[in-house]
Amino acid sequence: MYFNKKFLSIAIASLALSACVTPTGPVNVTRFNNDEVLLTNSSGSYEGSFAIERADQSLSLSPYNAAVSREMQRLGFENANGNANYIVRIAVDRYESERPKNSNVSVGGGASTGSFGSGIGLGLGIDLSGRKKRTHTEMSVRITDRISGKSVWEGRAIQSAKTGSPAAQEGIAAGKLANALFQGFPGTSGETITVP
Repeated sequence: MYFNKKFLSIAIASLALSACVTPTGPVNVTRFNNDEVLLTNSSGSYEGSFAIERADQSLSLSPYNAAVSREMQRLGFENANGNANYIVRIAVDRYESERPKNSNVSVGGGASTGSFGSGIGLGLGIDLSGRKKRTHTEMSVRITDRISGKSVWEGRAIQSAKTGSPAAQEGIAAGKLANALFQGFPGTSGETITVP
């Protein structure tokens, strides 16, 4: 009985761990910045407060707002509702596309000889499984100086995942996109990178 309980707890822990490690595929990230305008402290960490602009009150943006807020706080910025140093604007575009699966026709052949006879075989493979849908999620973030209204940092992250897969879910996609977007912040201006 003790073994069964122990085995069961290990199995549950393994399932929970595998659920947390959802493969999400690569993210393409492009950033532009005016880094000298961003506030830093003596140790070089970023500081100052930010407020996320909520012009679109749609609940669908909630996971993206939360993910960006987490990343900015991780960098040292303080989340504020009032007179923040920076205003953060977030835009998200999601769409689906179809592409044919491997439509190549493959032909394979082979021959064999031996003491019990000889034979020649030919195989023809055609993929008739149709098309597969992919969900593309693009998140754009712009940080502007509240007083001057000038943009100090902009970034865009794009991810593609199989429709219906965990990676295509908005909560998971939001976290992955925000993490990729703020990786190595502020990034090299104008450079496009791929984050695995």
